[in-house]
Amino acid sequence: MNIELDPIDLKIIELLKQDSRLSHKQIGQRVHRTGQAVGARIAQLMDAGIIKNYTIALQYEHKQFIQLFMNDQQAFIEVEHLVKQYEQVDECFKILGNACYMIVSHFNPAQLNDFIEQLSKWCRYSVETVMREIATT
Repeated sequence: MNIELDPIDLKIIELLKQDSRLSHKQIGQRVHRTGQAVGARIAQLMDAGIIKNYTIALQYEHKQFIQLFMNDQQAFIEVEHLVKQYEQVDECFKILGNACYMIVSHFNPAQLNDFIEQLSKWCRYSVETVMREIATT
């Protein structure tokens, strides 16, 4: 389903990004619509795949962006299996460009060392460590 987002949809999305616990009624008061109308719009946004799920944002002490450069084209399955075994991996993307994968993680230094040792069987890597987060909202 492909839908065009209007200003009300965009405002609803922004409110949910700020606080996904808001009720439809609370959102409706802010966008000048009924709670029922907001619920219908949210359902449409979910059906269209624009809203994937409701979640929380956790703040971790450590955060890394890890790029993987595959040495062996046969090792993609092994790498994907390994990544799924670590709860510290927040997201993993198969990407186009110089790297093959981009991983977002929250390993402490010892855990990161273990993870990298496992990965180095199949690929080269580049680890970028976050020093501080810059607020965007």
